[in-house]
Amino acid sequence: MLALGGTDTGIYKFFLVCHILVAIVGLGSVMLGGIYASQAQKRQGPPGRAVSEANFFVANIGEYFIYLIPVFGILLVVFSNKAWKFSTGFVWMALVLFALAMAISHMVMIPSHRKINALLLEMEQSPPPAGGPPPQVAPIQALGKRLAVGGATLNIFVVLFLILMVWKPGT
Repeated sequence: MLALGGTDTGIYKFFLVCHILVAIVGLGSVMLGGIYASQAQKRQGPPGRAVSEANFFVANIGEYFIYLIPVFGILLVVFSNKAWKFSTGFVWMALVLFALAMAISHMVMIPSHRKINALLLEMEQSPPPAGGPPPQVAPIQALGKRLAVGGATLNIFVVLFLILMVWKPGT
């Protein structure tokens, strides 16, 4: 039987570099979303919306890199010459965590951020009511709290991914 490689081969190390690179670019592009949100809040009107929209745009690009993380991880398992198996603890745990992180991203983070951007635009286009805050402020604040919880959870997931990749439990 033809061996697919091993953890010391060039093909394995190539996929390892790709795996780490897409993780850095993808996760790095979304991990500081809370800082962007803070900066957007400090700027009223179009400047604040511009910061929020720029963050959303960059996060969408990062998303494509994030989708490649498990692709390269799976290739590492395939080309490890059975050093790693899908039944190995850290491998299956990482895949489960990734699925949960994607669920949080697609059910909470992306739609909430998209809705905030729409509300910010709506707030700019309609005059504020006399004597009170615009009606969009309360939903924006509620969505911001949702994003903060989701973002903190995803940041914890990143730490868990690092722990899994460094200590490799279950090997």
